[in-house]
Order: sequence, then structure tokens, then C-alpha cells
Amino acid sequence: MHQLSEIRTKVEELAKLVGANQHQLPTYGKSRDFGYSHVEVDKFSYHLVTVERGQELERKSTTELDELLYYIFLDATSDIAGNFELNNRIEDQDGRRIAFSKQIELMYLLSSDFGKKVELYLLKILEKYPYDDELIKKLNQS
Repeated sequence: MHQLSEIRTKVEELAKLVGANQHQLPTYGKSRDFGYSHVEVDKFSYHLVTVERGQELERKSTTELDELLYYIFLDATSDIAGNFELNNRIEDQDGRRIAFSKQIELMYLLSSDFGKKVELYLLKILEKYPYDDELIKKLNQS
């Protein structure tokens, strides 16, 4: 198992590649709460834990450092891509078209494995909830 300081160094290295800021990254060893994630390490696993109002909302656990990094940057690149979409919005188009494309691009910058994995993840979302430009047009008209 890698120590928290080693994980932080690796995360900060990768964050530079995608332009992630400190608010888009986890803390290490303790929570800052308010829906932010933090990293914990025990003898057996790495954990990415999200806490809000003192309650644990989610815990993603893995024995693989690369999988922990994937979890961290899945969240960080989603935030970056959402902000990118807001600044590059196309009227009457499902914003996920831009955001998902940007997130995939960012994850490929980190590693081809991350890029492929996020593509599959987003495709599963789209299978269940396809793009709907017509709905966006209707919402914009009302």
C-alpha cells in the first residue's frame, strides 16, 4: 500500500495534466465535509470517501492504486467538464454532449485505460438516459 503522501504527490502530478484545482481534488486522511471526498488507506485497501454533514455518503474501496486514481479523476474531470460545458454551451443541445466529450478527452490525457473506462461508463448512462435535444429545446422555449 502506498502512503497518503505518495498518493497526494501522484494526484497532484495528474491534476496538472487536466487542470484540476484543489477544490476538485480530495483531501487525505481527514474529511473537509460538505460533499467533498477524502482518501483513506488501511492495511488492505485504498478508500475514496465522500462525507456530507458528518455522514458518509459513499465509500469506493480498492486494492489497486490505479483504480483509486480513476475514482478520484472520474469526479474531478466531471466537474471540469461541467464547467467547460457551461462556458461553451450550445443553445437547444443536451449539455451532456459537450460535457461527456470533454470528460473523455481529459481522462485520455491521464491514461488510455482511464479514457476507455470512462467511455464505457458514460455509454451505460446514455443507454439508460439518451441525449434529448428536443427536451432541451422545449425547456428553453418555456
